[in-house]
Amino acid sequence: MKTHIEPRRYLTRFDLPYFPHVVTDVLIIGGGAAGLRAAVEAAKYGDILVVTKDALAESNSEYAQGGIAAAVGSEDRPELHLQDTLNVGAGLCDEEIVRLVVGEGPRVIDELVGWGAEFDREGGEILLGREGGHSRQRIVHARGDATGAELMKTLRHRISDESRIRIAEDAFAVDFLTDEGACFGAVIHDRAYGIMVVWAKRTILATGGLGQLYRETTNPAVATGDGLALAYRAGARLRDMEFVQFHPTTLYVAGASRSLISEAVRGEGGVLRDSEGERFMLKYHPDAELAPRDVVSRAILQHMKKTGDTNVYLDLTGMPGGYVDKRFPGLARICRDFDIDTSSDVIPVRPSAHYMVGGVEVDVQARTNVDRLCACGEAACTGLHGANRLGSNSLLEGLVFGRIAGDVSGEASARSSRSTFPLTLSPKTDASQHKGINLGDVENSLKSLMWRQVGIEREETGLSRASARIDFWCSYIMDKYFSTTEGWQVQNMLTVAKLAVLGALQREESRGVHVRVDHPETDNARWRKHIIFQRGNSDEVVD
Repeated sequence: MKTHIEPRRYLTRFDLPYFPHVVTDVLIIGGGAAGLRAAVEAAKYGDILVVTKDALAESNSEYAQGGIAAAVGSEDRPELHLQDTLNVGAGLCDEEIVRLVVGEGPRVIDELVGWGAEFDREGGEILLGREGGHSRQRIVHARGDATGAELMKTLRHRISDESRIRIAEDAFAVDFLTDEGACFGAVIHDRAYGIMVVWAKRTILATGGLGQLYRETTNPAVATGDGLALAYRAGARLRDMEFVQFHPTTLYVAGASRSLISEAVRGEGGVLRDSEGERFMLKYHPDAELAPRDVVSRAILQHMKKTGDTNVYLDLTGMPGGYVDKRFPGLARICRDFDIDTSSDVIPVRPSAHYMVGGVEVDVQARTNVDRLCACGEAACTGLHGANRLGSNSLLEGLVFGRIAGDVSGEASARSSRSTFPLTLSPKTDASQHKGINLGDVENSLKSLMWRQVGIEREETGLSRASARIDFWCSYIMDKYFSTTEGWQVQNMLTVAKLAVLGALQREESRGVHVRVDHPETDNARWRKHIIFQRGNSDEVVD
């Protein structure tokens, strides 16, 4: 399957001599946990420039609530964490990668504590929570449901000590600069200075996920899949694009953002009820509220269809008085903002798009197939998650592979000389202008389409309609030259959405977070494999 409408190699037109040039040893695109951890490691070797699309504080990592999964408890060990991860990954995990990441868990926690991270403790020992799919208490958290904020504060403080690390905020990465299959930096649009060219000996992609492709999402506004589109245009291999994880419980109140309600809340005793007050999860899975996320999300969707409701309810009234305020202060604060008393009221919730399981294919050293380009964090597909991510494995993966990407890129940059090459990009003669296009309307229409047809449940007719509709939008969007981030962002979103749809169409089975109601069974004989997309090539299926 071709993508039908291939994007241009570069979204913008430019002649290198006419724009400002910046030179660095390692360029990191993305300032979440993975990007900053990579910066710390790479700075041991040379000068680092971290480019962020918005403010440094705006990332999925910042808003992560659940915690960091690590086998640090007295009754736990990495082998159990390994098995839980493999079980949830539904046959598509890379066991070597899983073993590497979960084995690093205790060291990661020790390192963060050494850098000043203040995790929740009880009696001097780190307090461990439990989430769906985990067989042990192993979720390390901070301030109850503010783990991401504590982690990012720790990392920002850590990089502030590094004189070799520079941060460029409000700088949108338009495209990677490539020559003969190697990456030499990127074209960046700085909000204050416009287009600039950043030359780098090595580049690391850490731009996060694509939740904003969906109408309902827990992700911040920056998560539009830009890094995946950049990598695709540069010739990188993208894998498992059909696997998008939906979080079961996000606040569903008119006027409220879709605030994530941590899985740890259910781990501490929160139960799901319908509008009649019935606890329904036991009908769908023996682990009830602590079943894996994909199971809970689909159960909620199916139950809403049965009852005709637009949401279900999370009931915390059985918790001791004051417990929610103490254990989950962020949730308690949000509920108070909307006059919900968690001691007596139930909380309206429903699933939302949450995490991109697939992404840019990397090896055990975080390297992509594009020479001089590494990737880490949610933008990368390492093989850890398989077809479904085990809760709280994402921050762990970002920190482990961030360190690896930083070390590999930094060490290689120290052995390399700086390289540039002449490049002039002129508009195609048939490229049209963008008069009269309401980009906001295209973006909103795409989000609604993805939610309806490429959401928790999929089937061939809906996916085919989605593919045709995206092709139509691409026919008058992808040939345009924009000069603002809004235009480039919509082109990126269309590119990534198309790949997700094509992957979902081709995978004629149900596995992990990918559910085809017209192919409800898991087909290991045909589909215990990965679907890979690469620009200019037909898709590839590999074991």
